[in-house]
Amino acid sequence: MSETRSKTARAAAPGGVTAGGPRPGLALLVLAAAQLMVVLDATIVNVALPHIQRALGFSGTNLEWVVNAYALAFGGLLLLGGRAGDLLGRRTMFIAGLLLFSAASLAGGFADSQAFLLTARAVQGAGGALVAPAALSLITTTFAEGPPRTRALGVYAAMSIAGGAIGLIGGGLLTTYASWRWVLFVNVPIGAAVALAAPRVLAETPRRHGRFDLPGAITGTGGIAALVYGLVSAAASPDGVSHWGDANVLASLAAAAVLLAAFAVIETRSRQALLPVRLLRDRTRTGAYLSYLGVGIFIFGMFFFLTVFMQTAWGYSALKTGVAYLPFTAALLIASGTAAQLIPRIGARPILLAGSAASTGGLYWLSRISEHDTYASAVLGPTIVIGAGLALLFVTLSLVALNRVPEADSGWPPACSTPASKPAAPSAWRCSAPSPGPSSPTAPTPRPPAPPPLPRGPGTRPTRAARSPQRSTTTPSPPGSAAGSWPPPGSRCSPSSSTSP
Repeated sequence: MSETRSKTARAAAPGGVTAGGPRPGLALLVLAAAQLMVVLDATIVNVALPHIQRALGFSGTNLEWVVNAYALAFGGLLLLGGRAGDLLGRRTMFIAGLLLFSAASLAGGFADSQAFLLTARAVQGAGGALVAPAALSLITTTFAEGPPRTRALGVYAAMSIAGGAIGLIGGGLLTTYASWRWVLFVNVPIGAAVALAAPRVLAETPRRHGRFDLPGAITGTGGIAALVYGLVSAAASPDGVSHWGDANVLASLAAAAVLLAAFAVIETRSRQALLPVRLLRDRTRTGAYLSYLGVGIFIFGMFFFLTVFMQTAWGYSALKTGVAYLPFTAALLIASGTAAQLIPRIGARPILLAGSAASTGGLYWLSRISEHDTYASAVLGPTIVIGAGLALLFVTLSLVALNRVPEADSGWPPACSTPASKPAAPSAWRCSAPSPGPSSPTAPTPRPPAPPPLPRGPGTRPTRAARSPQRSTTTPSPPGSAAGSWPPPGSRCSPSSSTSP
């Protein structure tokens, strides 16, 4: 049995690492570095915007598209990027996204016109949409469910949130001591190094049979793009005039409603849906994704408005503004490690409640800021509380969103939970040993012990499979296992309440 498991492990990770493999630390380092690069790029240009405006002649209205072009492409293509990882291999898409992201960053750094820069930013977003879901999916297939995956997701979630603050700090340093162009150039060596290291420490996932849901991709991406464009265009101009009644705003919002409704209809009828409706029927998982949406909105909104306030009302330089976020980042990293240690002991619900309370309280505290306050009295305390609360939320929501998702469907949940209860996966089935036949006079081989389940807190409900362990069926070999090695021929399998990738 141990020999069979060793062969299976080796087959599952040619040139890479599996759960418990020899280089899990390097694998996590590569995945976390990629996520950090993708997330920080959403904010690193914020502090450089005044310099970009002067260099390329952006108007006040068009300047915001330097940020929006990236966010629009990134958010609109995430589902398609997750599906591409399922069909073409997640490590392949991870590396392709890194190379595309790095090339677009290099091109954007040399931009000499507004259109050139905005195009490069949109291509950056497309590359990020390939990297982010693939990275989170690779964590679920690299680290076994339980403490190893909890720790890995803790690091990943910390990088996801800290990337916004680190982007502001790095943008301030690069803008002050180099040039605004270096907020784009800095991605090139990072992306190249991660892309070179990925084949050496990450195992490729098997490709799935299927096709791309092009109607869903077109309507979904178009609907999101129209919605974002409409909301951005409706914002009040510097003279205080609102544009909600403008014809282009109303047309954009109407088009968004039609396209997103069409997307919903297509996804309910498609066999190769970008967003499998069957997995959204789980209220816990759906709640986690909605929570992600709310958390993502308020965290990047906080970064944007607080950065603008400190530079305009308090006269902070780009560098000083970035340094002001250091306590936030420290609180976030500490709380992420704490959450990873507490989840197996007390469960998800208490940590989610604590994170929600801390984040809400910190935001209310920060909303009391005025131009007559000081950093120590109005920013330091609230940002520390918000950082700790965000860490508790992101680590826990990541685990809830990815819990008990079949490996075949593990590409799209990271796309929904990036800023990311599942049915028993094939590798989680308990199998009894085959009964000895006439040619097998020996006693049956003892059943291997099932892996220990992730400790549940008071807020976790058992799955249907766990409530009905007597139901028997068969299952194909899990991805990466040797052919015919699992389950043993003639065995009887039933879903287990604990899973492992």
